Amino acid sequence: MDPRLEQSAITAIRTLAIDTVQAANSGHPGAPMGCAPMAHTIWTRHLRHAPSTPGWFDRDRFILSNGHASALLYSLLHLTGYGLTIDDLASFRQWGSRTPGHPEFGLTAGVEATTGPLGQGFANGVGAAIAERRLAAEFNRPGHTVVDHRVFAIVSDGDLQEGIASEAASLAGHLKLGKLIYLWDDNLIQLDGPTSTAWSEDVKRRFDAYGWHTSSVADGNDVASIDAAISAAIADERPSLIAVRTVIGFGSPNKAGSQKSHGAPLGPDEVKLTKAAYGADPDATFHVPADVAAFYRTAIQKGDALVAAHTKRLLAYATAFPVEAAELQRRMAGALPVGWERALPAYEIGGDAPTRNVSQSSIKALAPVVPELIGGSADLSESNLTDIHDGGRFTATESGRNISFGVREHAMAAIVNGIAYHGGLIPFCATFLTFSDYMRGAMRLAALAGLGSIFVFTHDSIGLGEDGPTHQPVEHYAALRAIPNLRFFRPGDPNEAAHAWGAAIERRSAPTVLAFTRQKLPVLPGSITGAAHGVRRGAYVIRESSAPATAILIATGSEVHLAVAAAELLEASGTPTRVVSAPCLELFGDQDAAYRDSVLPPSVRARVSIEAGVSLGWDRWVGSDGAIVAMDRFGASAPAPKLFAEFGFAPERIAEIARGVIAGTHRGVIPTPHLHDGHEVR
Repeated sequence: MDPRLEQSAITAIRTLAIDTVQAANSGHPGAPMGCAPMAHTIWTRHLRHAPSTPGWFDRDRFILSNGHASALLYSLLHLTGYGLTIDDLASFRQWGSRTPGHPEFGLTAGVEATTGPLGQGFANGVGAAIAERRLAAEFNRPGHTVVDHRVFAIVSDGDLQEGIASEAASLAGHLKLGKLIYLWDDNLIQLDGPTSTAWSEDVKRRFDAYGWHTSSVADGNDVASIDAAISAAIADERPSLIAVRTVIGFGSPNKAGSQKSHGAPLGPDEVKLTKAAYGADPDATFHVPADVAAFYRTAIQKGDALVAAHTKRLLAYATAFPVEAAELQRRMAGALPVGWERALPAYEIGGDAPTRNVSQSSIKALAPVVPELIGGSADLSESNLTDIHDGGRFTATESGRNISFGVREHAMAAIVNGIAYHGGLIPFCATFLTFSDYMRGAMRLAALAGLGSIFVFTHDSIGLGEDGPTHQPVEHYAALRAIPNLRFFRPGDPNEAAHAWGAAIERRSAPTVLAFTRQKLPVLPGSITGAAHGVRRGAYVIRESSAPATAILIATGSEVHLAVAAAELLEASGTPTRVVSAPCLELFGDQDAAYRDSVLPPSVRARVSIEAGVSLGWDRWVGSDGAIVAMDRFGASAPAPKLFAEFGFAPERIAEIARGVIAGTHRGVIPTPHLHDGHEVR
């Protein structure tokens, strides 16, 4: 294109970003000023996108991993016709705006991922590339390529310093995800000053060792060199990292190359000086020259042509492969197969099983009827039991449904989110529940972004036994329940476990956590008819009292059958007792008051909760007159039956506490019994 127009176009990105940040008097102008040429090059010479149809399935994905540079993305979305107005830019970081401080998926058209904490977007892109390859392998046929797109991203020094990015990069290189092209904003500056204060490694050599194609562009303003580097990356079968040497705050007479332009507006005087240095009108704000506006808006017509061509290919594909075309259309629409829920396994009285085994059976049953299900484990598939039988493996040369994430929990969760962002697949990942701490950042973002990621955890309590307190989760139930929009399921028997998987499959606009046992749990009579309905409402009556209840026992997971046994003891001594299984307390809290009161009648104030986790949060359900049997301490190393007995999770003790609640002698959190193995919590 005409060099003068191109320079004017890049200047427009920079000045829009500067004005956006200045209008809010808050934000990060430096990175957009330095990254504008590379962003311009990606968006005008390589990115296949459709502003009029932002959800077009075969579009290239662009991820701004350094989400603090959001003014850059918002400028591009405005210029190329995604419906983001000047008023939207002027309301940057303000209440109710479509231009929040960090981009948010689902809020603003053209934003592919909610990239807040650094490194998350990097890993999301890896997931999107996995999704593209899997879907291409499923649906493309000779002469009919209907899935073929790339993932472009801009990443920062901070992204590459975060451990999550290292994990994701290692896996991406191992899998040879050649559709992945990342441009590194190599500006030598981070918030505290020069990167040299904290970083001296050879980043390119690190990525060479990961199996990436790497290259450098010496001048971040050299569009031709950036263009050539991207073209070379596209031609390589490996994922690519292009190190682009930029100047943070480029053009600012007093703040260029300094951390002073990183996280604060330039200020009115410096804005004018910078615009003058660009050759722009220093007094104009949010100004886009007419020829620049016309140039960028050609993206609309180009995008429309791309969508039309793809639609034509889909029509030809539907003629040649009608079954596959119908399935692809269903996937693109995000609809579930008709009747899928009938595949869930059911269990009868007399059986028992670890709920992790039921999870495996549920995956085996669901996989043929929900072919979009894909996932894997953090090197724990034999413990988590999450393999999709006959699903093949996802490797550098194959595109099966089983992903070996390796011991990379941080990245695993964010990669699964990337698959969910992409669409067309239902992703899950698995590890031990105690390692959810490593995954929490990505799980929180899944909840924030409304992603249907499924997080499977086994070894859900002290019941895992001899591995000891490092591996025994106690505080994790409460921690995960505290995340808004995330639903934590701890099923109490095999039927509940199967229906917990059903609830997760149904929940396509928010994440689900499934926590399963290592130890066997018996099938409870009340689950046979009650689990299908009760699990989806969060809690239900799994054992009714013989007469109007005097006491209610509320439990989750492996403690439900203990509550049922305690209720039998209470009934035998003349105390009618209801047992409520509460596999998902947050979901129960979402129900209307009438349903909640039908399960926990307000008139029955003698309530006892039983859960082998911390007591936090249970006061809501037991009330001021009830008691909480919990684990407000770490576990210990011993066989599971010994641990439950020593920590007071025994039917006889539960029944005794319930009698005390009725008598008014037991209230609040019941102290955990003293251990007899010599281990004290200090």
